[in-house]
Amino acid sequence: MDGYIDQIFGENFTIIMIRVVVALLLSGLIGFERELKNHSAGFRTHILVGVGSCLMMLLSLYGFEAFIESSDNIRFDPARIPSYVISGIGFLGAGTIMVNGMTIRGLTTAASIWTVAGLGLVVGAGMYSTAVFTTFVILLSLVFLNNFEKLFKKGIYSDLIEIVALPGLQVNNIVSIFESYDLTIKKVEIERIDKDTRNIFIKIDQNNGLDRVALFEEISKVDQVKNIIERK
Repeated sequence: MDGYIDQIFGENFTIIMIRVVVALLLSGLIGFERELKNHSAGFRTHILVGVGSCLMMLLSLYGFEAFIESSDNIRFDPARIPSYVISGIGFLGAGTIMVNGMTIRGLTTAASIWTVAGLGLVVGAGMYSTAVFTTFVILLSLVFLNNFEKLFKKGIYSDLIEIVALPGLQVNNIVSIFESYDLTIKKVEIERIDKDTRNIFIKIDQNNGLDRVALFEEISKVDQVKNIIERK
């Protein structure tokens, strides 16, 4: 059967087909984990990156055999195309990173896209056991280490309060409100959005006994305050 398929599609088609399917499955597993957590790059994105990287590696390995066999002067470098994949995939990962004041989201998803590209290249090279083991390690890191990180940070976690304000707001008035609730301010950052609006980010130590409704109500009484957002 394999010989019949190879006669129609080429002698390496069976190997290529298996490697593309393996790349699809492994990258799909990582993408599915990202999809469950509603990240910007999910199931389909990871599959496309993994399969595309596998395709580039297969092209590098098998796409130029006819030219190599026809001439003794052609040099074969199977790492050339994959090297461009590794350096070029960064633009896609950068698209998943969102910066909002002091909050940065998407770094883990960007890293997973870059890693999936590596998985595709490894599968394309036929290193199945390495790819499967690496997929297992990545999933273990994404699923279990996330919970471990939350447990580790418990007690030293910080809350981030974003205040959208009009010009003329005295930041000291806002700070005094936080201090009246015995809150420890760790960081204050002011970001100008336009000539009429600016964002004030205040990071405070976590306080489970804090009456957030009362705090936000008092902040909202300040004339220049337009909106208050609590970020985790």
